[in-house]
Amino acid sequence: QVQLMESGGGSVQAGGSLRLSCKFSGIPLKINGMRWYRQAPGKKREVVAAITAGGTSDYADFVEGRFTVSRDNAKDMVYLQMNNLKFDDAAVYYCATVSDGGWIWGQGTQVTVSG
Repeated sequence: QVQLMESGGGSVQAGGSLRLSCKFSGIPLKINGMRWYRQAPGKKREVVAAITAGGTSDYADFVEGRFTVSRDNAKDMVYLQMNNLKFDDAAVYYCATVSDGGWIWGQGTQVTVSG
């Protein structure tokens, strides 16, 4: 059974940085593409970044070069480095993957951005 667990969220001032981590367990990470999503209060969940099994990454337009998604298959970890954080980046961030035909989600990690 695939399980995901995020960590690394917290409170940061605007312009600051955070590195989110997602621990993958159940099957080897190397065969799965992964995505990071976020959901702010009152808003729909939206995709932030994606990384394929081969390491190709893609980002939502609002990222504007500030975030970097990466993976370490040997450690079954996926990361989201977030720099130059803005107020609008405050949300709960989730990592997700597809397994057995369905989406698997972590419990989320809260990111708060203050002025």
